Amino acid sequence: MEMQELSVESKRNSEGEAGASELMLEIKTEEEAEPDHYAKLQSPSEDVYSETFYSGVRVAEKGKQTEGNERLYRAACLLLSVICLILLFVIITLSVKLQTGSPVCSEKEETTPADKQIPSPTCSPEQCQDLFPNIHSERISCQQCTKGWLTYGQSCYFLSTFRLPWAESQQNCTTRGGSLAVINSWNVQNFLTRKGNLKYWIGLRERDAAWNWVNNKKLRESYWAEHPNNGDCALLSTDDQPQKNWDRAPCQAATYFICQLQF
Repeated sequence: MEMQELSVESKRNSEGEAGASELMLEIKTEEEAEPDHYAKLQSPSEDVYSETFYSGVRVAEKGKQTEGNERLYRAACLLLSVICLILLFVIITLSVKLQTGSPVCSEKEETTPADKQIPSPTCSPEQCQDLFPNIHSERISCQQCTKGWLTYGQSCYFLSTFRLPWAESQQNCTTRGGSLAVINSWNVQNFLTRKGNLKYWIGLRERDAAWNWVNNKKLRESYWAEHPNNGDCALLSTDDQPQKNWDRAPCQAATYFICQLQF
């Protein structure tokens, strides 16, 4: 009996130990299963690596975009520099041409009355001057006459304020770069008559029974007075009407004179 009881107890003890060992195994298994949270903290997950990778890609892309903008700005600055250099070259070239070339001429514009006849493009300067006498005093030409000279057409005229004989008057005009006035048109005749107020030698003289100008051209159009005096040299009397105000006088007589200088 006692042997049976001992075997029974030993069996129970063995069963209890087996149950306890199973319980310990289950507890240990549960404890081993719980530290997953710590494992997650100790080793980063694949999601963290992926997020870091994508962030690096974004930074790289942003860096490339910034580098592209810098290249664009540099190209724009280079283009503007080239344009500035071209403009500077053009300005220097124009300034050199203006300094070495012909002077720029300007003319004052005037409004002409509607009832005045507009001259044709082929009219001479004298004809235009006769049609528009008021324009003369306001006109500015490229080759202006020196102070004390009058501009008309393509000539400058000097009306002296002192008297000399005809030959000395011609010499005086020569030293000024011109000669005694040659009146070869009605416009010049009318202009000099209006501007003067004395009697002036003109470049007309009689030699060998022929009247010739100082430029060796024969007299073709004349404005002699009805009863001229005697003499071999001609003078212009501005006190008379321009149609008939030429007179004759001895060449040794002293009177005022008119010099002419052509452009």
